[in-house]
Amino acid sequence: MINVLNQKLVGVTPPAAIIDNAAAVTAAVDCLGARFVTFIVYLGALDIAVAVMKLRESNDDGSLDAYADVPNADFSVLPATLPGASDDNHFFAIQVPMLGRKRYLDLSLTLGDGSAGTYVTVFAILSELETAPSTASDRGFTQELFAG
Repeated sequence: MINVLNQKLVGVTPPAAIIDNAAAVTAAVDCLGARFVTFIVYLGALDIAVAVMKLRESNDDGSLDAYADVPNADFSVLPATLPGASDDNHFFAIQVPMLGRKRYLDLSLTLGDGSAGTYVTVFAILSELETAPSTASDRGFTQELFAG
């Protein structure tokens, strides 16, 4: 099997309107069956630093088990730094081995109070899956092509 076919893409924050001085709307990711998860944050033009960018976890998507911060997954804690005004069009990643982690992960992302705001999109890649996805839909795609 081609390793990239044993992954699933999950939308967390779809492309939308510019956000300024507000939290991005994020969808929690159900990581059941994944041994590894990568959150990728893609920021557009920034005019001020990001205020919050960290990962949180819960056993039941926050129903009874409130979300708590994931250790070492906060860009405001050294050695990491929050994306700044000069990080236009950059990618940022949080890599998460799922051994010992809770089932649901959610990104807390707040954009700073600048003069214009920024565009942002976030997605997660679930990898090293216990059950390999067999269709484009199972891998998180509407359609996929195999060129060759």
